[in-house]
Amino acid sequence: MRFPRKVRIVDVGPRDGLQNEAKRVPTEVKIELIHRLAEAGLPAVEAAAFVSPKWVPQMSDGAQVMSGLRRKPGVAYPVLVPNLQGFEAACAAGAEEIAVFGAASETFSRKNINCSIAESLERFAPVVKAARVRKMRVRGYISCAAGCPYEGEVKPQAVAALAEKLYEMGCYEISLGDTIGVGTPRRIRAMIDAVAKKVPTAKLGGHYHDTYGQALANIYASLEAGVRTFDSSVAGLGGCPYAKGATGNVATEDVVYMLDGLGIETGVDLMKVLRTGQFICSELGREPASKVARALAAKDS
Repeated sequence: MRFPRKVRIVDVGPRDGLQNEAKRVPTEVKIELIHRLAEAGLPAVEAAAFVSPKWVPQMSDGAQVMSGLRRKPGVAYPVLVPNLQGFEAACAAGAEEIAVFGAASETFSRKNINCSIAESLERFAPVVKAARVRKMRVRGYISCAAGCPYEGEVKPQAVAALAEKLYEMGCYEISLGDTIGVGTPRRIRAMIDAVAKKVPTAKLGGHYHDTYGQALANIYASLEAGVRTFDSSVAGLGGCPYAKGATGNVATEDVVYMLDGLGIETGVDLMKVLRTGQFICSELGREPASKVARALAAKDS
């Protein structure tokens, strides 16, 4: 098996990783986290979400986070927006890249963004159009790409149909999210193969939660399928508020360790990411979920 020479990692920790924290994370801590991830070599760091503070209070300081950033040349700082109102707020805060987020499950779509899949696409269309007018890049997220906490298995064809619409709408990349971490390599491969018939594989990303410990195996299977971009979260932060027991994204440290071992270039400094994970976990009062971080901590103790 020939693997790619280089893989792009998008760290979603500052947004996806922190958004469900019950305790408010200070703005300055979020900014420091983003700076550390950029300095560790991450080419993209998801910085904030311009959503209703009523539904996601942890993200209510998005404008302050963006204004406090020292932007490193060559690093993207995408932000999540649900609608035109969020888009305008993101633009006012200086965002240069946005992401829209849908779901391949009707029930999850209604629970997560309070509308059907078709309605979500109607919301996204003017956002993507407005972004393209401003020459801003738009990334598309698809939740429940491998399974739904309400509907169970999600058919690959449903994921492919939504991915095609987002891509045709103007999203430069589609991130395929195993939101509840139920995917296995065989299921993930089947899903990617179906989506690849509608969207070029080079335009796909993998976003895998590690609930059942399958995320790294799913990344490996995705590499075999030709995927070259993966989302991860420093220290394995995150989870899904609509899926009981769903744990965070795969840890950035673990992904970098595996890719380093495969001889795949990421441009990410593993030790700097490890220290960044220690920093944010110290602020949150917990241990990193990263297997690599735990193994090295045990080795040094």
